[in-house]
Amino acid sequence: MEKDFYQVVKQRRSIYGISKESTISDDRIKEIIELLVQETPSSFNSQSSRVVILFGQKHDKLWDITKEVLKKIVPENSFSTTEEKINSFKSGYGTILYFEDQNIVKGLQEQFPLYKSNFPIWSEQSSGMLQINVWNALSLEGLGATLQHYNPLIDDTVKEEWNIPSSWKLIAEMPFGKPIAAPGDKEYVPVEGKVKIFK
Repeated sequence: MEKDFYQVVKQRRSIYGISKESTISDDRIKEIIELLVQETPSSFNSQSSRVVILFGQKHDKLWDITKEVLKKIVPENSFSTTEEKINSFKSGYGTILYFEDQNIVKGLQEQFPLYKSNFPIWSEQSSGMLQINVWNALSLEGLGATLQHYNPLIDDTVKEEWNIPSSWKLIAEMPFGKPIAAPGDKEYVPVEGKVKIFK
């Protein structure tokens, strides 16, 4: 039976155990992400979100870059833990890189100066909506994923490696693959303390 929206939201988790296999084709992944990039809302319909999908050796290269960058700043005696974490992301099938085009953000700031300080915030909110839409969609398709943030440490090297426009700001990295380990249990703070209702 096909899962409904609420089941998908409830079952999505951070899946750290992923393999170099996929439950769907690369074309299907591309189709899903292109649809969600087009349909995810953005402030003033700015459509500032940008995405790069890395498969195969390109995916591996990203995590090699990340490891090399971290090796320069993480103390040697604690690097093995960091390396193990990066290798777990590299063991996946692919990675989605989320960017926001700062030229669009700056253009809106110039066009609507009254909201100047809000546009960077709204841009990040749009990216967050895209990220969760993609994450839920991958989960629905049987793929596991996590959301990582090694920006801005890797930004310049990533842009140089894949000829990314200078105006694109890296927001997050999402390694994904076929799950090979169940997620940990999620602890919940009681909802009564998080939602208020007035009639």
